[in-house]
Amino acid sequence: MSVQTIIEKKLTESIDCVFLQVENESFRHAVPENSETHFKVTVVSEEFVGKLLIARHRLINNLLAEQLAGPVHALAMHTYTPEQWADKGNVAPLSADCLGGGK
Repeated sequence: MSVQTIIEKKLTESIDCVFLQVENESFRHAVPENSETHFKVTVVSEEFVGKLLIARHRLINNLLAEQLAGPVHALAMHTYTPEQWADKGNVAPLSADCLGGGK
């Protein structure tokens, strides 16, 4: 099973997501082709209502601890309540390109 699929499975099994997007952004970094090391997750859930951003991120970090200790080098997290997501126009910020690694 791919790392991306594992991340999606863990998040959907543990969080009641209104919207979930897991993007493999490894191609934007100086890693071998077909790597699964850099990800961006966008999670929208009613469960985030009343939770500080740090609490939302800790929840995701705990759920993905095994992947973060292994193959995943970087994880960008965008966590929203449905109201916050609507205020953002249902769009997560774009990720910056890698500036290192000799590319």
